[in-house]
Amino acid sequence: MAEGDSCWVVVLVGGVVGFILVVVLNHFWPLLFKGKGGTVPKGSFGWPLLGETFSFLKPHSSNSVGAFLHDHCSRYGKVFKSHLFFSPTVVSCDPELNYFILQSEGKLFECSYPKPIHGILGKVSMLVAVGDTHKRLRNAALSLVTITKSKPEFLHDIENIAIQILDSWKNKPQVLFTEEARKFTFNVIVKQVLGLTPQEPETSEILEDFLTFMRGLISLPLYIPGTPYARAVQARSRISSTVKAIVEKRRAGRRNNNNDDDDDDNNNCKKNSDFLEILLSVDTLSEDEKVSFVLDSLLGGYETTSLLMCMVVHFLSHSPAALQQLKQEHLKIRSMKQKHDDHLDWEDYKKMEFTQYVINEALRYGNVVKFVHRKALKDVKYKGYLIPSGWKVLPVFTAVHLDPSLHANATQFHPWRWESQDPTCKKFTPFGGGSRCCPGSDLAKVEVAFFLHHLVQNFRWKTEGEDQPIAYPYVEFQRGLVLNVDPCSETTM
Repeated sequence: MAEGDSCWVVVLVGGVVGFILVVVLNHFWPLLFKGKGGTVPKGSFGWPLLGETFSFLKPHSSNSVGAFLHDHCSRYGKVFKSHLFFSPTVVSCDPELNYFILQSEGKLFECSYPKPIHGILGKVSMLVAVGDTHKRLRNAALSLVTITKSKPEFLHDIENIAIQILDSWKNKPQVLFTEEARKFTFNVIVKQVLGLTPQEPETSEILEDFLTFMRGLISLPLYIPGTPYARAVQARSRISSTVKAIVEKRRAGRRNNNNDDDDDDNNNCKKNSDFLEILLSVDTLSEDEKVSFVLDSLLGGYETTSLLMCMVVHFLSHSPAALQQLKQEHLKIRSMKQKHDDHLDWEDYKKMEFTQYVINEALRYGNVVKFVHRKALKDVKYKGYLIPSGWKVLPVFTAVHLDPSLHANATQFHPWRWESQDPTCKKFTPFGGGSRCCPGSDLAKVEVAFFLHHLVQNFRWKTEGEDQPIAYPYVEFQRGLVLNVDPCSETTM
C-alpha cells in the first residue's frame, strides 16, 4: 500500500474511533454529574446515543403504565434518570413534582420537543413556541375559546354534524368508529375555524394533506424525498397555502362588505359567527402566526378530541351501568325541550353532570396524553432531587392517573369517583397544566357530550373483538374500534 493511502486509512480510522469516543463520553458523562445541594435521581442510561428510548416507547395498553415505567419505578422510585430522545432525562411519575414542573414553565423549565417535531409543526406553532411568542398565541387561543364555546352557532354546528354522522349509520350493521369520530371532529373544527362545510373542495384537500401530516408526525424524522416525514413537511406547506388563500378571501370579503353600508347588518352577523373572523381581528399575531394558529387548532381539534370520543365509547361498551345512567341523563335533558328536535344549548350542557364524570374518567383511565417534554433552564432543586441545567424532564401523567395510592381502584373504569373527586386536583392532568394547559379542552368536552347525547338515545352498540387503546406513545386502537350498531326503536333522531 502506498504511503499516502496508508495515511488516509489512519485518518479515517482515527476519525471513526474519535466519533465513537465522543458519542460514548457524551452519553455517560452526565452520569458523573455531582451538583451542589442535591442528588440527581437514581436510574440508568442504557445504550450510547439511543439510551433507553426504544424501551420507553414500547407499545402497551394506554390504561397501564407499561413495562418500562413499572420496572424503573420499582427499582428507582417515582422519580428517576434515564437517557431518552438523545438526551439525559429526569422522568417524573410523582404528582407533586409534575405539578411543580408544569407551574414553573418559562421560569425553571421550558417546552422542549425533539427538533424534527419543529420541522413539521413550524417554528411559530403554539405547541413548540416558548417565551413571549407562546404567551401571545395562548392568550389569543383562550380569548377565542371563551368567545366561541357557548355561542349558539358553534353548538348548533356540533349538533348538526353529530346528527349527520349518526344518520349515515342507520343502514349499517357495523362502523369503524375511529374513522367516524375523526370525520366528526374534522368537520366540526374545519367548519368552526375556517367556515368550510364537508361539501366544499377545500375541505377534502385539507383533509388529504392533514392525514399525510399526521402520519409524518409520528414517523422516523428523515427528510428524504418519499419518506413520511418529508411528505408531512410538504403537506404542512400545502395546508398553509390553502389556509392563507382562505384568509385572503375572507379578508377581501370583509373589505367589500365594509364598503357597502347596506350590508353592515349582515357583515356584523358574519363577523360574530365564526372563529376566523375573530382571529383576523387579533392585532397581536403576525400573518404566519395566525396561519400556524389555525393548523394547531386543526391538530388539537381533530386527533385529540376524536381519540377521547373513541375511549368514551369503548369504555362505556364495557360498563353497562355507566351507559344506562348516561342514557337516562340525556333522555331527561331531551324530555325538557319544548320540541323533540330542538337544538341543545349551553344550559343543557351544564346539566350533563354524569356525562362530565364519564369524560373525566375516560381521560384518567385511557390517557389521551401520556407525557410532555420539558427542559431545565437552570439547576433545579426539588425535595432533595437535583435536575441539572439542560437536562430534559418528562412529567408522566399516565403513572399518576393509574397510581392506586392516589385513585381507588385505579385500574377500573369508574365514573362515579368524580362525584367526590376534584377534577382540578394535582393528581389529574389530562390536558397538561400551567401556562401550557390545552386551551381547547373545554371545546373538546362539549363536542364529545353533544355527540353522546344523540348516540346513547338512538343506538345500541357492541365492540367487535378485543380492541384496546394502545400507547405507541401516541394512542390508537389497533383495529380501528369496530362497532356493531343497532338503532333504538323507541326513539328517533
